[in-house]
Amino acid sequence: MTNAHLDPAIRHDVVIYFDVTDGNPNGDPDGANQPRIDDTTGEGLVTDVAIKRKIRNTVSLLKGDDPRYGIFVEAGHALNTRIDKALKESAGDPADARTWLCDHYFDIRTFGAVLSTGAKVEGKKGRGAGQIYGPVQLTFARSVDPIDPTTHAITRVTQTKQEDIDKGESTEMGSKWTVPYGLYRAHLFYSAPRAAQTGITGDDLAVLWQSIEMMFEHDRSATRGEMKLCGLYVFNHPNSLGAASAHSLTSRIDVKATNPDKPARRHTDYTRTIATDDLPTGITCTTLVDLWP
Repeated sequence: MTNAHLDPAIRHDVVIYFDVTDGNPNGDPDGANQPRIDDTTGEGLVTDVAIKRKIRNTVSLLKGDDPRYGIFVEAGHALNTRIDKALKESAGDPADARTWLCDHYFDIRTFGAVLSTGAKVEGKKGRGAGQIYGPVQLTFARSVDPIDPTTHAITRVTQTKQEDIDKGESTEMGSKWTVPYGLYRAHLFYSAPRAAQTGITGDDLAVLWQSIEMMFEHDRSATRGEMKLCGLYVFNHPNSLGAASAHSLTSRIDVKATNPDKPARRHTDYTRTIATDDLPTGITCTTLVDLWP
């Protein structure tokens, strides 16, 4: 099937690779903003929340003020205000409010949302509009190899407080965490039955894939160094429930260090393999991004 990855009525299992060079891909606020790490293996971690934030921000750039592509979880906007508006538009019916919210917010119909924090609805047991289970679920991203977080002392040529300048101080010390290099892998799972409940369309899937492709291009900062998407591979099933387990498909794509004795500093220090010659009947693999030669 041509463009099977755009079909909202079938299941999709996805492999995502991205890397970071001299940056902090996801700092831990409980650990002095140190890059997140598995303390046992030393492998780096990036939370699903951080990845979804980048997707949300990119959708806003792509779709602007399009009323169907609003972002529900957005800085500076109280969630209860939006839930209460949906209830008002739906004459207080939570089910109708959930439909209204799915029609107006891309991230709700894609990722789902907890909507039970709004006002108490008269005659109903719960608060707000209940809960929506989204068809798209993301895992944490985990680095292929252990990372080596490094802290750097930095100075600023001015002070925060005037009294420090009056005392003759001319610089202020700080610190910055970076990862010299890390190649990270995440998985994304798309459920067609849940998508039917939230109203996902082929256009929505096109926006999702494009947002993933571009999610690092407009998220630059000195903290994150240089990050880029290295690979995006979508396994498409022949039906809504699927014809094989997700693991049996995603494990067909792998990367290995080309020279295990040499620290990796770029994605080409890994060899990528794709085993798709003997896919189960009806399953296809769509490669949307692949930076390996």
